[in-house]
Amino acid sequence: MLIFVGVLLLISLVIVHEFGHFWAARKSGIEVEEFGIGFPPRAKVLTEKNGTKYTLNWLPLGGFVKLKGEHDSDTTKGSFGAAKLKNKVAVMVAGVFMNIIAAIVLLTIVAATGMPQVVENQFSIASDTKIVQQDVVVSYVSPGSPADIAGIKPGDYIKSIEDNNYDCDYCLESVDANKVEFTKSQDISENTKNFEGRDVVVDLVRDGKSETVTAKLLTKQEVEDSKTANQICRSEIQDTSEQCPEIKGYLGMIPSDYIKQRSTWSAPIVGTVTTFQFFGLTLQGLGGIIADLFHGQASVAGEQVTGVVGIGYILKEMSSQGFIAVLFLTAIISVSLAVMNILPIPALDGGRLFVTLIFRLFKKPLKKETEERIHATGFALLMMLFVLITVLDVKKFFIN
Repeated sequence: MLIFVGVLLLISLVIVHEFGHFWAARKSGIEVEEFGIGFPPRAKVLTEKNGTKYTLNWLPLGGFVKLKGEHDSDTTKGSFGAAKLKNKVAVMVAGVFMNIIAAIVLLTIVAATGMPQVVENQFSIASDTKIVQQDVVVSYVSPGSPADIAGIKPGDYIKSIEDNNYDCDYCLESVDANKVEFTKSQDISENTKNFEGRDVVVDLVRDGKSETVTAKLLTKQEVEDSKTANQICRSEIQDTSEQCPEIKGYLGMIPSDYIKQRSTWSAPIVGTVTTFQFFGLTLQGLGGIIADLFHGQASVAGEQVTGVVGIGYILKEMSSQGFIAVLFLTAIISVSLAVMNILPIPALDGGRLFVTLIFRLFKKPLKKETEERIHATGFALLMMLFVLITVLDVKKFFIN
């Protein structure tokens, strides 16, 4: 059910984006011929008001806005082309603006209920922040490791290993954010050293259900041998950890602390600042992907991008954590949509803005044929990228 809700939220993000264009166009005196939910072919005209058809379309992939005279060269009264430059700019960036607003609203709700701490130095106001959840979650399992053999999977919550308890729910009532440093995930690495080469009982929670597994830990020598083999492999083939697996620690997994913090009066502030924090991190991540491509590391870049299939898979995984987790992911996707659409890529909002401003700067007329050729090329490249990312998603999430 939550997966279905998540998909609806994603579609809603696109509709919110298009509503931004619709609202800005109306405010600028540009006529809107159609506001469509979904993509053609058209299923039904819901209503027609003030010259705008509101339609329902068969492909449920978001929505669109059709403006009168969308080409820059159109001079018909009430058309996009005849509008002032400042109004054109407002229309083109309005979708991005709405995605940012949507992210702020969603992250405000999340902050008021329990904001996951997913990045270093994530913003919070210490005086109005309370830790409401502190767990140790498995973020990676080494192939062929004791954890892998025992059936431990990424996303599992570790509650205890032998006599060592990592369930901190009991200690949260009196704990405020930024007053106590939790080191539960680090404790696992230290504590398992005491049981090297022995069988240990691991209590965990998966999809809301408690499970108990037994794992035989590695010895110190086996851990050292794994590190050495990994170093030799990397030096020989100079490739990623996918080709050169290394068993991490005595158990063979990487644990991390999963922390949720709740705010009250500061929730809108936290939601706003966190939105722009994620915006900057998304730009930084894109820069890293581009750098990897320029350095010939296409496989590394491919691991860092996710498309519709990947988002669907992640939604499925996060839905087990509840509705707020889905809202949190939706907010991050809204930020990503804002970032992608503001980039100067032909066929996207940022690309249309860039092309329009460049032609204005050089005082050259932007003919309809030229504009269509530029954005058609951009659209074709985007479709090729979409197919490539979809293939990578299928390989990454389902085949591997």
